[in-house]
Amino acid sequence: MSNQQPGSHRELQHRLVVSSFIFSFTNESPQIALFKRSDKVSTYQHHLAPISGSIEQPESPISAAWREIGEETSLTKQDIELWRQGKPFSFSDPSIGRQWTIYPFAFRLKSRDEGGRGHAAIKIDWEHEEWHWYNPKEVMNEETFGGVPRLAESLRRVFFELDMNEKPSGALRSGLEQLKTDHSSGSHELTTIALKAFRDVLVHLKNEPDWWKTARMAAWHLWKNGRESMGSATLNAFLGVLADIDAIKAQDSENQWDRILAVLDHHLERRRKTASHIKEAFNAYLHSSFLPNIQSREKKEITILTLSASSTIRDSILDAFKSLPTSHLDLRILESRPLFEGASMASSLLSEFELIFPVSSGQRLHISIYTDASAALAAKDVDFVLLGADRISSSGSVSNKIGSLPAVLSAKHISPEARVLVFSGLEKVAEPGAEEDHEPEENDPMEVISPWVDSGVKAVNKLQEAIGGNKTEASNCVVEVKNVYFEWVDANMIDGFITEEGALGAPEIRKKALEVKEKADNYFDSF
Repeated sequence: MSNQQPGSHRELQHRLVVSSFIFSFTNESPQIALFKRSDKVSTYQHHLAPISGSIEQPESPISAAWREIGEETSLTKQDIELWRQGKPFSFSDPSIGRQWTIYPFAFRLKSRDEGGRGHAAIKIDWEHEEWHWYNPKEVMNEETFGGVPRLAESLRRVFFELDMNEKPSGALRSGLEQLKTDHSSGSHELTTIALKAFRDVLVHLKNEPDWWKTARMAAWHLWKNGRESMGSATLNAFLGVLADIDAIKAQDSENQWDRILAVLDHHLERRRKTASHIKEAFNAYLHSSFLPNIQSREKKEITILTLSASSTIRDSILDAFKSLPTSHLDLRILESRPLFEGASMASSLLSEFELIFPVSSGQRLHISIYTDASAALAAKDVDFVLLGADRISSSGSVSNKIGSLPAVLSAKHISPEARVLVFSGLEKVAEPGAEEDHEPEENDPMEVISPWVDSGVKAVNKLQEAIGGNKTEASNCVVEVKNVYFEWVDANMIDGFITEEGALGAPEIRKKALEVKEKADNYFDSF
């Protein structure tokens, strides 16, 4: 502890730190691991704390959290998984000359059945004297508990159950679990799930004195702790909902609560119309930018490359083809491993085409399904590369499913006249800084490994032995299987955005991003 005398003054040193709580759910009630800091650390010796440490620039908070956990406990991604993050907060401690900004995280300890090593994997280093499991409800800020300053506040920011009654808390937990485990829906569908979960929470907040703060906290968690990599749409949807609720709240009418729930129902209904507006925008774009070209060249075919499983892109392609004076649609689809969404897209398109265009129509469809590694072959002589978007940065770069970047790079090199178009609702536009803060979403390696096993890939057992460090300690070999879902396509490779407001460019995207930040600061900075 500091020797600073009462009444003395000095400039506070600002430190950005992570505080990572390790949760165990092996018992009926959750437990958290708290670590007693040793006398070798510079601050708060002999105090209970989560795994904490400074963020070393230029690393992100979550990268710092993983590093500190590895250094101080020896736990790895084999043993734990990121469960939740909490809203950062700041406070000053003049007694040691520090101003802290805390980034709270919660990690879940995997059981042995999940491939983890369980409690025995926790091995503390010199920074701690000992550690024990605690009931989260027992953690307090009071000095008698023996914790570091604001310990309970850090915990509450990741474990909202401490601040919510059972029914709204259960509804929020259920919504988060549904979002986390849904790896088949796109961001538009996931946002609808998030809004429905938010409505379920609100139903149970009626008559609670601090319901507005709790509602905003629930929205924040659904945005950040559902599927944040696809969370820009969720954020924008919540900003619209919260603005409408805020206006109703200010009126203090008798039927206020009914009106609030009706607003949510209205937003859910309105979301269904976005896809039709995007279809209209693509049709208008083709007639203004592509139709003159095919008429001058007497072109009878339109060639499109995509790797999206989006029903919006599917319907937009077919609707546009119906309106163009071309008789042949050459559609090339990348299979999109490991979930093979390309095959699903091809099947869906084929079914819809057969419904819309009978054999007597004279319209012809040719679908080619390519392996992801064949992106360069698939890109030859294409007119358009059509992408979806899970997140659009303020600069106009796009985060989309893995494989998007190779497809675009191939098209730009092999078919330089091809236009790269992004189909997206404007709700996918993120606040400024989102691209830099965006962490790759790594998913279950078994999604990649299982097809190897099912197909009888030779010697796959040899790989499985080494995956995740499962070989004996005497081995010097480790194999990792990377299952990353999303990657960025730079703005300078994108020719346009097809949105519900028409075809837009990077300047309009930038303007929208600034609006998102202003609204997000308004509703989430104050709690």
